[in-house]
Amino acid sequence: MKLLHIDSSIQGAGSASRAVSAAVTERLRAENPAIEIAYRDLAAQPLPHLTLDVLADPAANAELQAFLAADVVVIGAGLYNFSIPSQLKAWLDRVMIAGQTFSYGPEGPVGLVGGKRVIVALARGGLYGAGAPAAPLEHGETYLGAAFGFIGIKPEFIIAEGVALGDEARTAAVDAARVQASNLAASSLAA
Repeated sequence: MKLLHIDSSIQGAGSASRAVSAAVTERLRAENPAIEIAYRDLAAQPLPHLTLDVLADPAANAELQAFLAADVVVIGAGLYNFSIPSQLKAWLDRVMIAGQTFSYGPEGPVGLVGGKRVIVALARGGLYGAGAPAAPLEHGETYLGAAFGFIGIKPEFIIAEGVALGDEARTAAVDAARVQASNLAASSLAA
């Protein structure tokens, strides 16, 4: 099995999403010690904005090829200004390629990579969950759910929420998300 681990937080070692994505990856490695893990830090090595030449040559698109080769994808993402980091958006632009990860049929778009498992470790500074006053402003989980759904994948989310509401709130949120990561169902670890 191959796992692609993507981190996109600009906060480095202080990142809540990185802590949670690492916990998810460790859980998957503990379940399958032979798993092959490829890691990409989009903050340390950001991708440029999408250009036409990248769209024109999917075989030369290293990000797309790494995604297609993976059985499981673990993504660490923060909620920046109500959405995902631009570094992650640049990566998604290289993965969401017509004819490779989706196509258009008579009934509309068709996802072509439904056999993959995607787990998103999402950290949010405030409270954006269902019923929260700021819930309508949350476009990270909703965007990633829609984007991966478009290519045939229903992503799983492990959310650390309220990480900017003080040290205690941050610790509690990250600890709770790590517990969720450690409790990932063993039966669903294989793609």
